[in-house]
Amino acid sequence: MRPPPQNVPGRGVDERDFDAFYTASVGRLVGQLYAMTGDLAESQDVVQEAFARAWERWAELDLNGAPEAWVRTVAWRLAVSRWRRARTALAFARRQRPPAAVPPPEPHHVLLVQALRRIPEAQRRAVVLHHLCDLTVEQVAAETGCPVGTVKAHLSRGRAALARLLADTDLDLRTTRLPEVRHG
Repeated sequence: MRPPPQNVPGRGVDERDFDAFYTASVGRLVGQLYAMTGDLAESQDVVQEAFARAWERWAELDLNGAPEAWVRTVAWRLAVSRWRRARTALAFARRQRPPAAVPPPEPHHVLLVQALRRIPEAQRRAVVLHHLCDLTVEQVAAETGCPVGTVKAHLSRGRAALARLLADTDLDLRTTRLPEVRHG
């Protein structure tokens, strides 16, 4: 069996004393905090956190002679602090307006996305970065970690695949000029 580590909070005192204190008081403290907060899970959480903090200061608390009162006070303060944070978050959420209605996507965008999903990932990424994000071939190569020639091949194959997939649709690239894509 290894000796306990040195310079760790709570070490160097009798662990059995803390264990006995914990065993004797944890149920009582959870019950008291439950009565104060009305939330059993929250009571268990804050009591456990308070015991962890007590362990770090056990040598001082043991000398104080009222460790249970200290743990109860810390647990109560933790519960109040959590309640205040939750109340503030709820108040903030209530002040927020509902998000603005987003119009449905235009039919040509739906067709394009469906076609993009059907081409290989490397081609799709190259096409999107070059044509939708307006990156140069060199920038696409740097971002994807591919040689420039590979990016050009992905772009060529991706455009050819999209042309086949979009043939005989509203986005037939042979007969239709695509509308400007709005970025942002």
